[in-house]
Amino acid sequence: MTHEASTGIPTVLFGAFDRHNFGDLLFPHIVAALLARKDLLFAGLAARDLRSHGGHRVSALAQLAAHWGERPVNIIHVGGELLSCDAWEAAVMLLAPDQAHETVARLGGRTQERLAWARSQLGSAALAPYTLPPEWFPHAARVFYNAVGGVDLNQCEPAMRAEVVAKLKAADDVSVRDQQTKALLDASGVTTRLIPDPAVMVAELFGTKIRQRARQGEVAQILRAFPQGYIAVQFSADFGDDQTLTEIAAQLDRIAISSGFGVAFFRAGAAPWHDDLLCYQRAAARMHAPAVKIFRSLNLWDICALIACSRVYVGSSLHGRIVAMAFALPRINLHHRAQATRPTKQTAFAATWEQAGIPATVEVDEIADGIRDALAIDSARLQHTASELVSRYRQGFNPICAGLKPD
Repeated sequence: MTHEASTGIPTVLFGAFDRHNFGDLLFPHIVAALLARKDLLFAGLAARDLRSHGGHRVSALAQLAAHWGERPVNIIHVGGELLSCDAWEAAVMLLAPDQAHETVARLGGRTQERLAWARSQLGSAALAPYTLPPEWFPHAARVFYNAVGGVDLNQCEPAMRAEVVAKLKAADDVSVRDQQTKALLDASGVTTRLIPDPAVMVAELFGTKIRQRARQGEVAQILRAFPQGYIAVQFSADFGDDQTLTEIAAQLDRIAISSGFGVAFFRAGAAPWHDDLLCYQRAAARMHAPAVKIFRSLNLWDICALIACSRVYVGSSLHGRIVAMAFALPRINLHHRAQATRPTKQTAFAATWEQAGIPATVEVDEIADGIRDALAIDSARLQHTASELVSRYRQGFNPICAGLKPD
């Protein structure tokens, strides 16, 4: 079921889908499918064309504001961990990898220069730039935040926290995707609703497309190479030191040899500070299991298909987990030892939406046992969670549909 509407007021879908990150690229597809409107404008912080990766052609929000700022528009923040993404992080992640490396090396420890550079790059003075500056759209009809996250917002600078809280209080509706973010915002006086992440809808809305995608290209090659099934494996570049990669390789060898499954490494994000192909090559070189491949496609729908056709997902990506949840598959998230005492969006989401007893996160030396535990979960329980999350998200999205100003 989708929501039909005709309107003279356009709707801006705003988010971090101006760079290559799996979950962010998914969000506007899901929101657009549920809205079923023809008057959608897609906006990020930078103008980008990610259609070759299954994303959208994206306008810079500042440019849209210059054109639409004096007219009424509906604005939907489409989702993601955007509440705690600061200007420096946002600007660096929009660079090409070689530019990002040079910029971090040059400005990494110089706080004021970093902020000045980020503001010049983004054309915005915002400390939290993926939250809408109200002055850019003073005549906005409605402003919505859809299932956003910010589990470590209380660790951000006070000025940034104050900015985020003020922007959220100025919005018409704020929904968040985990209990931890909700508790932080409730304590700051922001009225919020709790709904799952939009990606829980991916199988419901795009299952047919994803299954068709699996019949061709690199996904079909993986399926032919691993007729016994495979483990979909992903981890971010911060797992890339030699000791960690050696442990990951040993753990994957253990489970691959005992289960007979292949191992397919894939990237869930190619933007700076996301996943690094070289890390996978180094991990694979340390392995002894015979069935190991590196999946190279960065197309959003190929990544969905690779996860959907796997036996189990293991990785650091929250949206790798959520897509596995949507397809009722076993899943386990990795967390780095350095994060052991810090809140993470992965643990917060699992604590909010997984059934009791479902494995959430493991450290790298627990991968084999974690996968074994995940595979032991009854499939009916996994299917129940998938169905329940679809129902909860539809209910949570209805107020956005009802609240859009039509004229």
